[in-house]
Amino acid sequence: MKRIITFGTFDVFHVGHVNILERARNLGDHLTVGVSSDALNFSKKNRYPIYCQDDRLKIISSLKFVDDVFLEESLELKDIYIKKKQANILVMGDDWLGRFDWVKDKTDCDVIYLERTPAISTTQVIEIVKRI
Repeated sequence: MKRIITFGTFDVFHVGHVNILERARNLGDHLTVGVSSDALNFSKKNRYPIYCQDDRLKIISSLKFVDDVFLEESLELKDIYIKKKQANILVMGDDWLGRFDWVKDKTDCDVIYLERTPAISTTQVIEIVKRI
C-alpha cells in the first residue's frame, strides 16, 4: 500500500489546494495531511492564518480524497511525522523544491514536488481581498 503524506497551511482554501491534494492522493492508496499549526504559521510568515487551525483541520478532513489529518507543529519534525504515519511518499509543492530532499535519507520515503496551480496562491488571494 502506498501511503502519501503532505503538509501545508491551507488557509483561505482555494482550487490550488484542491488540485495538489487530489494529485497527491492519486499517487497512492492513502493520503495523510499535516496542517500547519497557527504558531508554526506565525513562525514561518510572521502572521497568523486567516482561519484558525481547528477550522483548517475541519476543512481538510472534510475532503473525500483525504484519509487522515493531523496538526503539524514543526517543519523540522517531518521525518518523525512520516515515520509515525508510515508514509512511503512525501508530496510538496514545487515552491519547496529541494528543501525536503533530506527526508529520503532519514525515512526511506520518496519525495515528490508537484507543480503548483498557476496564478493562484493564498497570499495573492489575501492581498486582493485587502484591496477591496
